[in-house]
Amino acid sequence: MDRLVLATRNAHKVTELRAILGEAGVTLELLGADAFPEVPDVKETGVTFAANALLKAHALARATGLPAVADDSGLCVDVLGGAPGIFSARWVGRHGDDTANLELLLAQLADVPDEHRGAHFACAAALALPDGRERVTEGRLTGTLRREPAGAGGFGYDPILQPTDSDRTCAELTAEEKNAISHRGLAFRALAPLVAELVPSGS
Repeated sequence: MDRLVLATRNAHKVTELRAILGEAGVTLELLGADAFPEVPDVKETGVTFAANALLKAHALARATGLPAVADDSGLCVDVLGGAPGIFSARWVGRHGDDTANLELLLAQLADVPDEHRGAHFACAAALALPDGRERVTEGRLTGTLRREPAGAGGFGYDPILQPTDSDRTCAELTAEEKNAISHRGLAFRALAPLVAELVPSGS
């Protein structure tokens, strides 16, 4: 029980979450879902970030017999009524094409004036144990949307969201700066003490 499985095959997320959980004092070995290639991916059929995170965490916990953590996150744009939201990763109709998703969103917002380009990243982080216990925490990073991408770091919509009180986009921040304020960082730092409580290292 000194291992924790992260329900993603996204190497960026695995690296980011190892850093966040490590900084929060979690010493468990963190494995990505790639360590279990026989386990199929879970369809995100929930209608909220929390529901999707729990679906993925429970599925991986059942399949591996290990505690599992998962997150679901996305960009919520004010003038789009919170969209793309849970559809952020497949806004163009197919999953995982970051460039196409970003370009479509910018095109949709082309005529929106700067004062109405508010948006936020939202994240729900879930912990599921093989015995069915679960916990969920949430985090949010608020900002405004640039008209052109800037920065080479991060992924997804990071190049166009400029956090409140910053003059740089999320993609222009260092990994440490981003983790300190990010929606995912906030959600997983809130989850970390629950992981430490329910999955004690060395048990």
